Amino acid sequence: MVDKNEWGNNLSFLLAMVGSAVGLGNIWRYPYVLYGSGGGAFFIPYIVAVLILGIPFLILEYAVGYNFKSSIAKGLRKINTKFEILGWILPFSSYSIMVYYSAIIGWIGIYVVLSFYKGWGDDPVTYFGVTLLKASDSFSDIFTFVPYVALSMVICWIVIWFISHRQLEKGLGKVNKLLVPILFIVMFIIVIYSLTLSGASIGLSELFKPKWSSLLKFDIWTAAFGQILFSLSLGFSLAYTYAGYAGKGSDLITNSIIIAIANCGFENFCALGVFSVLGYMSKIKGVEVPKIVEKHQGTGLVFVAYPTVINALGNLAYVLGPAFFITVFLAGLTSILSMIEPLSFCIQNKFTWSRSKSMTILIIISAVLSMLFATGYGGELLGMIDTYINQILVLLCIVFECYVYAWAFNVKKTIKTLNERSKSIKVGTWWIIIVKYILPLFIIVIWVGGIIDIVKNGSITQTIIFVVLTVIYGIVTSIFTFLPATNKQWDEAENRL
Repeated sequence: MVDKNEWGNNLSFLLAMVGSAVGLGNIWRYPYVLYGSGGGAFFIPYIVAVLILGIPFLILEYAVGYNFKSSIAKGLRKINTKFEILGWILPFSSYSIMVYYSAIIGWIGIYVVLSFYKGWGDDPVTYFGVTLLKASDSFSDIFTFVPYVALSMVICWIVIWFISHRQLEKGLGKVNKLLVPILFIVMFIIVIYSLTLSGASIGLSELFKPKWSSLLKFDIWTAAFGQILFSLSLGFSLAYTYAGYAGKGSDLITNSIIIAIANCGFENFCALGVFSVLGYMSKIKGVEVPKIVEKHQGTGLVFVAYPTVINALGNLAYVLGPAFFITVFLAGLTSILSMIEPLSFCIQNKFTWSRSKSMTILIIISAVLSMLFATGYGGELLGMIDTYINQILVLLCIVFECYVYAWAFNVKKTIKTLNERSKSIKVGTWWIIIVKYILPLFIIVIWVGGIIDIVKNGSITQTIIFVVLTVIYGIVTSIFTFLPATNKQWDEAENRL
């Protein structure tokens, strides 16, 4: 018997989506994407991505997801049976992110313990890259196992299972109501303090210095759209799935805008904190900010920058340090818990598995796969898979989603119900034009340009990994598509709008 999946109220739905959007992607990913993608000039493609992709597509996924009140695989099959394979590719994309995301949460779990006694020492830079991760850019080091990272990841998977296999509202819904407000409060305190550090202006000046020539590069635009996809969890069928759990009183349009504003505001606020700390590091060490970023770019920024500012807090560090890393750890949990929902729901729908069974099996499989990132080459591999999923696979899938939702399904019929439940902004012709024409055409151009850049600049190892991933996705999603359903109602879906 398939468990009933439904939010207790609109607040649970809203906080669940905010929790999936606001998290590690804002804290560890966005600051270095902003800095490495043109600085202040990046805000132009970023705002375009929010207006053309973020809000319109979020509303689109909500509208169709609420309409079918089912998993995305079942909903797309209802539109046309040939679309079912897309309904498996998207959940598997989200699931894949969850696998490597667990490594980052595992790192943070270690930092939670270290924060109680500043265990990273006086040199957070060396500790993170050398002592903790044993990081290497040599593929042969994928066989160099890092036991304490693996142990932390296993503990994280146990926590994830404990929450996710429970009934939706009693598990995920209750957790989000507690963790999301705490995250905002603690991050506000940390960032405000960072802005008062000596040298903070140096880092902020470097961060926002516009590199206008960057706007002519495809990878900058791809990075902007990829960031919005990643942080808002678009194109992974997560919004579709969560809308399928929503009750009749949900204001889908207003929720979309609130989530986009909360996400964008939070990640830019986090960037202020990270680069204020980098400016402080630059001043006390006499090293220019670009050199610090170049040496410790990517996920390392948050694991270097925040321990540095915590070291400068004196005795207050023993309060704010643990508070920060515990909160970020829990924020990561809210994100990773959401990533498993679409695939689990699809499996529940098609094969009549219970929520508990599907979650348990998926978590065991993902925990085993995640051990690839508990190696010396894990950080390098993480970056490649992140690029593949967010800048290649999902961008292309969104083009197909726009066609399926806006054309094959004819999303116009959702407008009446969406507007009746919206307390403020209404959708109409402008929204249809964006999702039918502007968004898919814009993404196609960005996608093609991004592919060209990757082919020109990518390594042979990266190319091989991309090809292998493509083959794996093709095989796995085909298997799930053509496996016979055990649910006799698999070909039935109720229209709600």
